[in-house]
Order: sequence, then C-alpha cells, then structure tokens
Amino acid sequence: MKKFIIILLLVMSACTNCFCAEDTATRIFSPRMRTLKAAVVDNFMSPPVIRIGTDDRLYIKFDEIGEDNSYLEYRLIHCNADWQPSRLSESEYVDGFNSARIEDYAFSRATYVHYVNYMITLPNDDMRIMHSGNYLLQVYDPDEPDETLLQCRFQVSENGANSFGSITSRTDMGHNSEWQQLAFTADFSALGNINPYQDLIVYVTQNDRADTRRIVRSPLRLNGQQAVYEHLNDLIFPASNEYRRFESTSNNFAGMHVDSLRFMGTNYHVWLKPDSERRDSEYSFDRTQHGRFIIREYNSTDSDLGADYITVHFLLNAEENPALELFVDGEFTHGLYDRTNRMTYDSAAGGYVLEIPLKQGAYNYQYVARPVGSVAAPSPSLIEGNKYETDNEYSVEVFYRPPGARGDRLVGFRTVTGM
Repeated sequence: MKKFIIILLLVMSACTNCFCAEDTATRIFSPRMRTLKAAVVDNFMSPPVIRIGTDDRLYIKFDEIGEDNSYLEYRLIHCNADWQPSRLSESEYVDGFNSARIEDYAFSRATYVHYVNYMITLPNDDMRIMHSGNYLLQVYDPDEPDETLLQCRFQVSENGANSFGSITSRTDMGHNSEWQQLAFTADFSALGNINPYQDLIVYVTQNDRADTRRIVRSPLRLNGQQAVYEHLNDLIFPASNEYRRFESTSNNFAGMHVDSLRFMGTNYHVWLKPDSERRDSEYSFDRTQHGRFIIREYNSTDSDLGADYITVHFLLNAEENPALELFVDGEFTHGLYDRTNRMTYDSAAGGYVLEIPLKQGAYNYQYVARPVGSVAAPSPSLIEGNKYETDNEYSVEVFYRPPGARGDRLVGFRTVTGM
C-alpha cells in the first residue's frame, strides 16, 4: 500500500499547473438549496457552454427544500481565463441591468420531501450576454445581496478559433499504459494579425473536473494559421477509469446497481450494490455520462417536480487505511471534498460507507483518495486505477485577450472524446 501512496503523491505533484479556484467554483452555500445543475437546453450531456450570437440556450436549475418559495435574484460576473473576475464593467458584458428576479419556479408534486424547483434560462429578455468568456452566475436574496446562496459556472464561446483534436494512449510517457495524451490544433485565422505564442491561452480539462484543468501557454509549432499543440507534457493525463453508475428512478423497484430500497422515517433509502477497488482489475468498457447526473423519475411527466429526495448508501469493500481519506465524487459533489462526501470505515460492513441525500435520477460517480492532512484534490488513481482504454472527455478552451482589453475572450471551445 505504501507504494500506491507514493504513486498517488507523485501524480498530484506532477499536476502543478492544475487549476482550482475555490472562490469562484460552482458551489451551494445555503443548506436550503440542493441539486444545482447547469446544462445546454436539449443536450444535458454537453458541458455548460453556449455560443454567442446563436440560438443556444443554457438552463440552470436548483431546488429549495421547504413548502414556500423565496424571492430570489441572480447576477452575472465575467471572469478571465483563470476564473478570476475580469475588469470589464457590467455594461460591457450584459445588455440591461445585471440583476433579475427568478420568476420560473414550481412546487414539487406528490413527493415525501417537499421542495421548490427554480430554473434560469440564459440568455433571456432581462439579461443578454454581449461578451464571450467565463461567467459566474450568483443567486442571492435581494434583502441580503452580499450573501450568495449558490453560484454556478458556465461559458460563452465565439467559436472564432475552430479546433479539432485526438486522444491517444501512445504517449510520451509510455505506450498503452496508464496515460492518455491529447493533441489538437486551433485555427486563429479569424482573429486577424495575432501572435499565437503570446496572445492565445489554452486550458484543457478532463471530464469537467476543475482539479484537472491545465494551462497550455504556447503551441509546439505553427502550420500556416493553425496553432498545433502536440507532444507537450501538459497534455498528458492519468487515464483514470470509466465512471461507476447507478439509477434510482422509482421507489417501486430497484434500478441499475441498486441492491435494495425501503421507506425509513421521512423518505426512501437506497442501498447500492457493494463496490470493489478496481486498481488491479482488468479494464471493462462502459458508456457513461463522464461524471454527470440527470434528474429522472420513472412515472413523472416532469421529473424536475416529480423526482423525490432519497438517501443513497454507498459501500466500498476495502481494507481500512488510516493514512488515506476517501470520498465519493461526481458532478453532484461540485468538486467539494468535505464531510458531506467523505467516507468512513465501518468494520461491520467490511468497508468504507457514506450516506448522501440525492434527488432521484441517473448518476455517475467514482471513489477518490488523498493522504490524510493533504489539501490537494483527491485522485481516483489509487481506488479506480488508470486504464488507458478509458473513454474520457477533454474540454479544450481557447482564450484571447486583444491588446488593451480588460477581459479575456473565449474564442474557441471543443470537446474531444474517444480513443
């Protein structure tokens, strides 16, 4: 086990340029709020990125536990490529007032746990986005505007620097082992006379996990008006493994990877089938949602209102290791690693356990670990292993800041999947 801890530390230290900005990350701050989700309308599998000047629409949904709705408003903050607020004034990136009331809400129907579901669609008549880039949407009570209840990241792209890419397991660190290497090009012809070595900043992220986000400051070479990014150390990623999946879409039967369910106290509890470590197991293909979740209730015509809140019980069969702390991770945790998703060892159960209240639906998840006392983001390598065949999704973001500008433009965005 000591060998694997050393490997885990090396993987973490190698990723020195991974990005994690806690102050602007997608977060829920209020204990009343649950199930925050941002996605492109009619395409929940897409990252929350819309193209400026098109018919693309983004929705941001969340629930408030309780019987009554609240008077809530939201605002937008334009951020640079590093997800820190830019120096643009609000009038430069929003057409209209940068505050609007959330008027699209409805109450849950026939659920044991009562809640109010809110939805924000962007852009809309109250808020039209004028500038590409990274955005942080914040929800707040207008009586206490400085207290953010929740915040959510999304992006607006120009698609002015079209890109395409590929993934290979034949990397500069070994062939068909535990790594994947990305290669891509960015066409900057639409940007005019620029120096791509200085003017373009590229970020690459694996499976939309903020702790894997890496900056690539310059291409390897130019091919006419295309910047070629290949054979760069920053484009080599641990391959990880396919996400695990479960579905709990009905309280009448056990769904995928569900062992049992029953009503206890005030809501239903769902016990997942026991999981095992996969570090030393053979790779097994599975078509997953790259860590995402979708809300769904089997009999409901509107799952946003008909899906109930259940308590999900996780069990990882593994020997106790006091040197590590383990977490359950997926889009539903928003990259947060604290007591809400930290597992504890249960000798009677024979492994690590965790209970999480979740809304009914289909979920991807994985087990991640880090040494006790570490502040680095946990890695899936120790529990899930690194299988070069894994079908990961890589997001390529191309940013450009014109001379004298006070905010970065997202001029290109592309997802690359498959092997």
